Amino acid sequence: MGFGVDKQAPVEGRKVVPAITVETIVALVVIGAIFGIFAWRMGLANMFGTMMATAHDLMLNTVFFLMGVIILAGAFSSLIAEFGIVSVANRILSPFMRPLFGLPGAASIGVVATYLSDNPAIMPLSAENGFLKYFKKWQVTTLVNLGTVFGMGLIVITFMLSQSSATVPLGNAVLLGFIAAILGGIVSVRLMGYFGRKKYGIDEDAIGEIDMGYDLLRYREIRQGNFAQRSLQALLDGGVHGVKAGLAIMPGVIIITTAVMMLAFGPGADGYTGAAFEGVGFFPWVGAYFSFIIEPMFGFTSPQAIAFPVTSLGSVGASLAIVPQFLESGIIDANDICVYTAIGICNAGFLSTHVGMMYGIGERSLASVAIGCHFTGGLCAGIFGHLLFLMFG
Repeated sequence: MGFGVDKQAPVEGRKVVPAITVETIVALVVIGAIFGIFAWRMGLANMFGTMMATAHDLMLNTVFFLMGVIILAGAFSSLIAEFGIVSVANRILSPFMRPLFGLPGAASIGVVATYLSDNPAIMPLSAENGFLKYFKKWQVTTLVNLGTVFGMGLIVITFMLSQSSATVPLGNAVLLGFIAAILGGIVSVRLMGYFGRKKYGIDEDAIGEIDMGYDLLRYREIRQGNFAQRSLQALLDGGVHGVKAGLAIMPGVIIITTAVMMLAFGPGADGYTGAAFEGVGFFPWVGAYFSFIIEPMFGFTSPQAIAFPVTSLGSVGASLAIVPQFLESGIIDANDICVYTAIGICNAGFLSTHVGMMYGIGERSLASVAIGCHFTGGLCAGIFGHLLFLMFG
């Protein structure tokens, strides 16, 4: 009696290929080389120790924080959608949002939420019909980039202003940097919109009237019960969406950010110890190597200044930590603060959240495109910051 083997169809979105191909050998060599370089620089035990310690720190101090932000943002978003406040925002702010970003005024709710907190606060929009009814499908693909443009905005601006002094006033530089961040964000969102339209076309609605059975712009759904009951249920439903969104971004935050941090930072004060946030210092090395291009583009006078833009790709919070020391040592000036503000707000550590957020809104196939668009927007934000400071600083 033989044992039969059930034949299963490939998972949706995948295809069947030979078990060993040329790419298998290439992948083995590349992965072995990457881990070999890290182990050679840090030591094998320290490499794995840092990897695990960084992932653990990110889980406790970043992922759960972001999940809390998303849950609160989801509850807030659901509440204002329940009572029609989104409709008011859509009508009032459409004249501003459409010319700038090509999005409905309802997207401004996500702008405010992310500006006050962090990038993932825009995630609940992708699960709330009260918002989505104002969007075309291609516009939904831009939400992650839009949220990242304004993510951590209040924190970055407040921190930069706190560094101002009588000898180095920074108020004007920070304001110009914020304007530059918005300009860079327009580049990012508009670019992403181009690829969104290529995928979905121009006219397809995110939620159609055929799906809902009524005119979405003239009517809205409400929950059963009195005012208090509807408020409580809206808050709880929004919080549930927030939990799901937080879980969706968790793998991306931990995996991508761990890699970015180990590429961005060097050894600790006592050398390699296996502690969290140690690494091989690859990004600063690249920045110094290409300083002849980067310095004229951003107006930096020191190659060390590139550390902020590079670090902000993975964590804007970590990049802010280097500002006081750079100011004190004279490495940066008001122009650099303007550029730092622009890049810090626009980048907002997007490499650590972008992949997970794109997965969370169901646009996995466009994740790499979204990263490329936003990287371009961040570069433009820095260039705009330098130009604005030259003209008005």
